[in-house]
Amino acid sequence: MTEQTVVVSNKAGIHTRPASIIVRTASTFESEIFIKRGVHEINGKSVIGVMTLAAQQGTELTLKADGPDEEEALEALKDLFDRGFGEKEPAKSE
Repeated sequence: MTEQTVVVSNKAGIHTRPASIIVRTASTFESEIFIKRGVHEINGKSVIGVMTLAAQQGTELTLKADGPDEEEALEALKDLFDRGFGEKEPAKSE
């Protein structure tokens, strides 16, 4: 099992759109995917599960994967969080 800590960086947090992106991405991998917030751990391939995390901007989550492609799965999911699910405002140039 591999783990990775991520932080929700987009302003709106994990609402329906990011939740569906997470599940769609997780579902492309054979590994089991879990997301943990505090003591709650959910199936990362379940939209309802991801939505129940109620993760707002700044929330720290632990991504877990277990299976033959676990490292690739976590890298893909971490990239989504790092990019803010495409919702981050672009940096302002001076």
